[in-house]
Amino acid sequence: MIAGIVNVDLEPIISISICGSDGKIYTQDAIVDTGFNGWLSLPPDLIAQLNLRWKRRGRAILGDGSECVFNVYEAVLVWDGDILIIPVDEADSEPLVGMSLMEGYQLMVQVFENGRVELSKVNTV
Repeated sequence: MIAGIVNVDLEPIISISICGSDGKIYTQDAIVDTGFNGWLSLPPDLIAQLNLRWKRRGRAILGDGSECVFNVYEAVLVWDGDILIIPVDEADSEPLVGMSLMEGYQLMVQVFENGRVELSKVNTV
């Protein structure tokens, strides 16, 4: 299970562990964003600090209907005790955990300041 907390802005926050190119594991808070169907987005300065490997350019349609082109990197993530290699979208925003990363999990959020956030793996077999 992955646990977090709801902040003062009513955003569900969890900590993620990302491996930098130096082999060290860095911990970063990220907002759980059910409107983001990608894996993970990180700001350019954090991507540079981690020295993530560039993979390709990506495109997305934003909520206002406009199109956005961005860089996509590759990261090694420790997720619920497993090691995952995932795409990371570069975005000028707070780090976001998207629905692709949470696939196969149940999300529970107590929507009040300091409420619990829980991601539990769902056994589908």
